[in-house]
Amino acid sequence: MSLREAISTPAGKAPYVRRLFHTIADHYDLITVLLSYGQDRRWKRRLIDLAGPLDGRIVLDLACGTGDLAFLASRGGARVTGLDITSRMIELAHLRAAAESASRSVHFVLGDMLALPFAARSVDVVTTGYGLRNVPILERSIGEIRRVLKDGGMLLSLDFNRPENALVRMAYHGYLTVVGGALGLLLHRNADTYRYIPESIRRYPGATRVTELLRLEGFSDARWQRVLGGLMAIHIAKKDAGA
Repeated sequence: MSLREAISTPAGKAPYVRRLFHTIADHYDLITVLLSYGQDRRWKRRLIDLAGPLDGRIVLDLACGTGDLAFLASRGGARVTGLDITSRMIELAHLRAAAESASRSVHFVLGDMLALPFAARSVDVVTTGYGLRNVPILERSIGEIRRVLKDGGMLLSLDFNRPENALVRMAYHGYLTVVGGALGLLLHRNADTYRYIPESIRRYPGATRVTELLRLEGFSDARWQRVLGGLMAIHIAKKDAGA
């Protein structure tokens, strides 16, 4: 089965993503740096800054990876839980927490963004880096985020965008396919490993449509900011009271 066929349905995408991120976990931080021209950490700091003062607030970081956003939020004074579906990512995040002496304010758990193991209205802020694009059912994940957020709580998401201009989109996908293929061969002897990224973007609604979905799911003031000229996006959305 081809990569495109494997992620064409929720039933196929879910196990594919689990296997993929287990495979790439130990190279994940390197890949995010390379594909972002070294800008990934700066974009994540920008996302955390958009959350406003975090001292004493409860933050849930979804698809936390090795913990970049979680640690940034913790340094701002938040109590943070990072969640990821990949056990190796959680292991690496725990190692970082120990090395950075951040274990008191950051905890990491294994879990699924489609069924969050948290009570309703228990979180002040939800953050995610490259998370929404990878869930098998986007609307269900947004609904789970809305459920766990307190009234007036905020969602902030950083991800690749799907450019609306066809020529820009074609060039963007072409670049990611070529570079991703080369990195896949170099690091894993499999060109398809990072070609998942452009394939997932092809099936992603794009920043404008994601904003519409957030509004439909009970988020007010949902909007997005351009990153890297619109090739990337940061979504900011606030949960309506009683939603």
